[in-house]
Amino acid sequence: MNIKIVVDSGCDFNQELTEKINTESVPLTIQLDNVEYKDNQNLNLQNLLEMMKNSKNSPKTASPSPHSFIEAYQGKESIFVVTLTSKLSSTYNNALLAKDIFLTEVEDKFIHVFDSCSASIGEALVSLKVNELAEQGLKEIEIIDRVNSYIQQMKTFFLLESLDNLIKSGRMNKIKGKLASLLSIKPILGEKDGEISLFDKARGSKRAFRKLVDIIEKYGENLEDKILGIAHCNALDKAEKFKAEVIKRYNFKDIIIVPTGGLSSVYANEGGIIISF
Repeated sequence: MNIKIVVDSGCDFNQELTEKINTESVPLTIQLDNVEYKDNQNLNLQNLLEMMKNSKNSPKTASPSPHSFIEAYQGKESIFVVTLTSKLSSTYNNALLAKDIFLTEVEDKFIHVFDSCSASIGEALVSLKVNELAEQGLKEIEIIDRVNSYIQQMKTFFLLESLDNLIKSGRMNKIKGKLASLLSIKPILGEKDGEISLFDKARGSKRAFRKLVDIIEKYGENLEDKILGIAHCNALDKAEKFKAEVIKRYNFKDIIIVPTGGLSSVYANEGGIIISF
């Protein structure tokens, strides 16, 4: 089956995945201090991180328009779309609206939109699963069923070095966030029903790091059949160290490491890592 996987720029790939999967990325936009940036390959991530650090304002993000998705739906391939969780972004709904508009003119086109219920490396793992099943020759309806099951079982957690952007954006209570920062309390956050929830916390980066390794045992099942994805925001050493600790304790089918793009970096902030399995 000839397919194209359309993702939004909340999906974080490395070069190997980009070359392996036929994808097209539809960019979100990031606004900081009244300047708007497209979250695409031209975005200077280092400059963005520096500007976020020095700004008193919270970065704001905007979903791609339905028109942007319609452009990505062009071509003869069957289209599978993987988006950010619908609980935190309108990207999923815009992708669906684009599908409805597109199919009023092109009736024989296959398009299916998945709500990843995740972000970053979670979206990448869903895309990888779609590609894997298509390469196995499964029919479109079988791919939909298998991927929906995969999404329901997938776990996503993240450990942030800085809470600044979550506090500024109002996603974390300002007083609690400032107190946590002062006490060097590092929360381990994760996806629950497509939304961000607190799963654990620790005082200090080293303890929080160990707890993130531990949390895999608590929530992971059949790890030998699964891929662990690790996304990092300008923290490759930390991601590599996390991978090494995981290998000592668990038997994943594979482990992949990717850098965060613009959108994930806005919320993960410098030093943050995100894991999905």
